[in-house]
Amino acid sequence: MLNLLRLQLILACLFVFQVSFAQKLTYEDSVNSWYRQRIIDLKAPDGWVNLAGLFWLEKGKNTLGSGNDNSIKVNHPDMPTHAGTFEVAGDEVRWTTHPGSQVLYNNAAITSLLVYSSSQSSQPQLAIGSLRMNIIIRGDKTGIRLRDLQSAAIKQFKAPARFPINQQWKIKARFKPSPSATIAIQNVLGQVNREASPGQLVFTYQKKTYQLDVLNEGDQWFVLFADATSGKTTYPTGRFLYVPKNKEGEEVYLDFNLAFNPPCAFTNFATCPLPPPQNRLPFAIIAGEKYKAHAMQ
Repeated sequence: MLNLLRLQLILACLFVFQVSFAQKLTYEDSVNSWYRQRIIDLKAPDGWVNLAGLFWLEKGKNTLGSGNDNSIKVNHPDMPTHAGTFEVAGDEVRWTTHPGSQVLYNNAAITSLLVYSSSQSSQPQLAIGSLRMNIIIRGDKTGIRLRDLQSAAIKQFKAPARFPINQQWKIKARFKPSPSATIAIQNVLGQVNREASPGQLVFTYQKKTYQLDVLNEGDQWFVLFADATSGKTTYPTGRFLYVPKNKEGEEVYLDFNLAFNPPCAFTNFATCPLPPPQNRLPFAIIAGEKYKAHAMQ
């Protein structure tokens, strides 16, 4: 009888171990799956790795081409000597193709096109060979974002190193609403914008309570944060994190294993927002992506 009880106890322990191990594998698989998709997204046509330029436009006419006499000179085999002109007037930008050059929109050659208006719901993307161009607005600045779908950077790209996956960095939190609140978000250009913030995610780490202001991003909260690893093993200005919004009865988790580098870690042609001072944590978050220049651990 005693031996039977021992056997049952051993089997019960084995079952608990197997369940625990399976849960750990399932969690690690989910994080690894997320990371594989992230690398695909970074290298995608609309990702960050293929950015080839960022040019700020002046009011009036801005000529584009590979020739030295252009306002914006782009050295690329697919760029004509004179490709055309971006003209900025009020809150609109119009493109006019230079005679003899070919510029496409939706696979059709165009001679002229309104490429930006504050009333447009989406902004057209122009194509010249492997190059793609669209307008971006940053405060009072209007710019051209240039991509190269055949960029050598895509082939040379190396996925950023990560800290080992550790489920202890999936930390339970609670959402504290702050109706009508706004927070100041500065970007790398030095511009500061007031952004609506629905509240904070409050959590406990080593018996101390912290909170992070969040921004709305559809069915997720968007968190910009820095910590004691910033500038050492992770990107100097901080990292980003998405947190799924919980439905009633569900719990909220800050999963720092999913913390990732801002676009500025991969290109000089991004205009990344910076974590606000209140989102700078005093401890080291040994989870998520490292910065490629500091991947020593």
